[in-house]
Amino acid sequence: MMVDVLVIGSGGAGLVAALSAKEAGASVTVVGKSYPTRSQTSMAQGGINAALANVDEDSVSIHIADTLKSAQGLASEDAIKSLCEEGVDAVEWLDRIGVPFSRTSEGKIAQRRLGGA
Repeated sequence: MMVDVLVIGSGGAGLVAALSAKEAGASVTVVGKSYPTRSQTSMAQGGINAALANVDEDSVSIHIADTLKSAQGLASEDAIKSLCEEGVDAVEWLDRIGVPFSRTSEGKIAQRRLGGA
């Protein structure tokens, strides 16, 4: 069998790579050691840090400040800013493509403080 793109791994990164390649017109095969819903990404269930503004005291600037504080000088400030600024769009994209998130009674993606935040 010939394909344009062979993705090894059915976790979050592998499936995003496969989806991106497919959207670009490539034929894609994903090979993983388990079914995608049993991947480490889906089993971790810790959450994704993003400032969705669904709760009080939430913004990208607060997220950046919290992350810089938690990093204790061990992380790149530019990388933290980039991840925090792009995190909202990434979570909204995941929601649009059908990734199941816990919801509030108003139907918004549920938020909570994650470890270190």
